[in-house]
Amino acid sequence: MNTPENFETGCCPRLNVDAWQEKEIHFENKLFLKDHVTSIFHIPLNFGKVMERDMAMIEKAHAQSKEQIVLTDEKSPWGADVYIAVEKEVPKAEMKKISGTFLTKVFEGPYTKMGKYVEEMESYVKSKNKEIKKLYFYYAYCPSCAKAYGKNYIVILAKV
Repeated sequence: MNTPENFETGCCPRLNVDAWQEKEIHFENKLFLKDHVTSIFHIPLNFGKVMERDMAMIEKAHAQSKEQIVLTDEKSPWGADVYIAVEKEVPKAEMKKISGTFLTKVFEGPYTKMGKYVEEMESYVKSKNKEIKKLYFYYAYCPSCAKAYGKNYIVILAKV
């Protein structure tokens, strides 16, 4: 997964694709700080401000996770819940524990192909004789880091 030693840009750590590509992972009460982002047709309007605020609270609480995982639950075209992995409770923040088994798949390309990526994920899960209960999206890089790395990775996690 991601660790601090691979933060080349000073922003988003480089994604270890092999750690996420077509894996089955298990979360047992994995702790996340939960927040909400406002969107218009799934295009986030305040993602940067939400992340800055949340990361400041996480750093103040010394709750940074060794794995830099940020999951998004695209609840509607008008907003998404964001889950940032943390090591311990963060004061004055909404906390959420996530448990379950997840199948993962990594996609590389523009966000405009998200519908295609979701279809591919659905096929992948079906090929494993599983059923999707919920999808989470892990956008590995911000636009600046995607440009710096020359890749735009999106990991889809399907709770099965």
